[in-house]
Amino acid sequence: MTRVVAVAVAVLAVLSVTAAVRGGPAGSSQTALEIHKVDTGAFSPRPGQPVFMLALGLDGGRPGIDGDRSDAIHLIGINPATGEGTMINFPRDTYVAIPGHGRAKLNDAYALGGPGLAANTIEQLTGIDVSFVLATRFAPFVDMVNSAGGVDVDVPIAMNDSFSGANFPQGRVHMGGNEALAFSRNRHITGGDFTRSEHQGLLILSALTKLRAENPGATGAARYLAVLGRYVGITGVTPVELYRLSRLAVTIDPAKVRSVVMPGGIGTAGAQSIVTVGGGAAGLFADMRDDAVLQSH
Repeated sequence: MTRVVAVAVAVLAVLSVTAAVRGGPAGSSQTALEIHKVDTGAFSPRPGQPVFMLALGLDGGRPGIDGDRSDAIHLIGINPATGEGTMINFPRDTYVAIPGHGRAKLNDAYALGGPGLAANTIEQLTGIDVSFVLATRFAPFVDMVNSAGGVDVDVPIAMNDSFSGANFPQGRVHMGGNEALAFSRNRHITGGDFTRSEHQGLLILSALTKLRAENPGATGAARYLAVLGRYVGITGVTPVELYRLSRLAVTIDPAKVRSVVMPGGIGTAGAQSIVTVGGGAAGLFADMRDDAVLQSH
């Protein structure tokens, strides 16, 4: 049981951490990953009953930033019966209604009301109930990825971006923490933030693939527990719920997880450049809502 819990929670940790898009100041004592329970009922996954989580990468701690904004936003649904799932990747500038705050960019929700409001905003947009929020802290991001041994990513296009530091050939690349961070940050590519969001999703699935393939024994489990102990904080999650969450995590087959970017367009709201929710988004959300598996997309 210890091995299952260690590996499964490590999957969740790396899953969320690889959503990060910006690093914080060196030497920060902030937790790298926070797991928040945000639903009102007890978490008890049942066969065929989907479970939904929101993975966020927060940008707080950088100079000039007041509060935490979620610059990486991924809604992840898992079907425990089949091991299948869906991940919808949201551009950070998506212009939406934030409960109690009018219309604003999606990445403002966390700054305005923490994980609860971020989850409520996604729920209102998609009609999908979120059980947990996985919130990334950036300062130890690079160290955490390195401690996990890095990750292999199939880079879809060659990159040479001086702004993010992403300099990769097309094809499989083994990335340490610095490289993973640069890959996640690069938006100076065709498709801009839409493509960056897609690449963040790719990095998440690459991390899941790595951990599933490693299937570590007792020594490996101890290493993952040590990594988690340095970087992970838990809020509102009981030991029983954490165990159930970890059991759920090991059912995920990365090959059976669809990663899609929310359909949308580019627009303005006043002086702001925003992302508009596309006409096909409602159908995508509905397709995911019933069982976390896409049948018609």
